[in-house]
Amino acid sequence: MPTSVKSVLPVVLLGCGGVGRHLLHHIVSCRPLHAKQGVAIQVVGVGDSSSLLVADDVHSGHCQLFKNPEASGKVIEAATTLGRSTGLVLVDCSATYDTVGLLKAAVDHGCCIALANKKPLTGAYEDFEKLVSNFRRIRFESTVGAGLPVIASVTRIIASGDPISRIVSSLSGTLGYVMSELEDGKKFSEVVKTAKSLGYTEPDPRDDLGGMDVARKVGSLYPSELGPDAMSTKDFLESGVAQLDKSMEERVKAASLKGNVLRYVCEIRSTGCQVGIRELPKNSALGRLRGSDNVVEIYSRCYESSPLVIQGAGAGNDTTAAGVLADILDLQDLFQKMA
Repeated sequence: MPTSVKSVLPVVLLGCGGVGRHLLHHIVSCRPLHAKQGVAIQVVGVGDSSSLLVADDVHSGHCQLFKNPEASGKVIEAATTLGRSTGLVLVDCSATYDTVGLLKAAVDHGCCIALANKKPLTGAYEDFEKLVSNFRRIRFESTVGAGLPVIASVTRIIASGDPISRIVSSLSGTLGYVMSELEDGKKFSEVVKTAKSLGYTEPDPRDDLGGMDVARKVGSLYPSELGPDAMSTKDFLESGVAQLDKSMEERVKAASLKGNVLRYVCEIRSTGCQVGIRELPKNSALGRLRGSDNVVEIYSRCYESSPLVIQGAGAGNDTTAAGVLADILDLQDLFQKMA
């Protein structure tokens, strides 16, 4: 370990898919930069849906293998014993609700948490309350807009005593990409498959197309007979999604005849939240969006006539992983300084 390092952050990673692999790459490639900043991230455990490998000791290289990690509190006990002198960050890069039990156990053991996906926060309200019970020890910026500083900006505005009146946004990079590609005359089914291959969608694209990644993001783009309860992800991609091509083509043409485009819009006010497809002028801020970009307009007392606008790439494994890495580093002040 470089002598310049003052803080060590032991990390256990859940989920070795697209985001998880990119995160590991970022951690390794950024080590010279982090050393200059006086911090070192040590990956002491890696797991997927079937098992988790946790080091007994950072220096010995001996490990323990756990099966069905989401059901075993022993994982957290082993990991916190390992990181007891400095603490531990449990990083969830999976796209499942199944890690909630493990995350709650981490909270009970005083661990920090960084999330790449919003699913653990959108189940039972009691689970949400548990996970955010120590708000300084959880980071989830990448669950909204990939790496865009949306949550941080909203938090800072509220903390300053500036009341937010409404937020208007296109928060699904996936649906933004789909809608803008449809304008070019491409088939809906082809665009969805391309979006998945580019890493823009959830493992099951219906999580995005159903709107649940925005409400958890609500106005579904597919009927119930094409839903997860009716067919598998494989069957949906191979045959189900093509059934939506004609109806989506008609909606795009109808909007175009009026000089409009389709965008998936979320609007939040004190009275509630509305999410769904809207027809918008092509030259509006949301209408000009292309590809997987997200845009968020925040209106408050200070930003009423000219809203705070945050715009940029809102999807992609690389972008999301970079945001998760920034979240991990944001926790460094909670960790023991090395002499």
